Amino acid sequence: MNRPRLAPAVLAPLIAVSLAACGSGDDEGSGPTTTSPPGATESASPTDTSTATPRTQKDLEESASAAEARVRASAAAELRTVEGRGNATGDVSLQGVATTRSDGLRTGLVRVTNSTDKTAFYAVQVDFVTGDGTVVDSVVAGFPDVGPGERAERYISSRKAGESDTPTTPRIVKAERS
Repeated sequence: MNRPRLAPAVLAPLIAVSLAACGSGDDEGSGPTTTSPPGATESASPTDTSTATPRTQKDLEESASAAEARVRASAAAELRTVEGRGNATGDVSLQGVATTRSDGLRTGLVRVTNSTDKTAFYAVQVDFVTGDGTVVDSVVAGFPDVGPGERAERYISSRKAGESDTPTTPRIVKAERS
């Protein structure tokens, strides 16, 4: 009995379709699997170097800037509701920094020491003031997750005050602990 032979040109697409229908060949339980929460977008795995790109210094700086902006926004929102100087002025100190050490910017070093027995978020407003009391700029800083008895510090700078030839002094205006 003669069987008809299929030409390789006909077999190749059939084999390709058959293999595609079978999947990758991984059976359930043959290796680790991961699932994403509903609504998550799919991305390359950390070990998949074919699509992953290393984070650049610019990426890291942008990420840090975005995180700092979120903290600053939280601090500003907190301070909007504060009456008077706030509940944490005793926990906050400020030291001016010479413009020769801060690239010409008017800068202060804000230190927060948590005097409570609970981790707290601190929101601090610093005004840069001229000798006659004119406020040139206000800068808000946030200090998240300061533990009991811990100290946190951050340099704050004013570009507006640095643009002026008039000397300014940084002053703590409000400090709130929540």
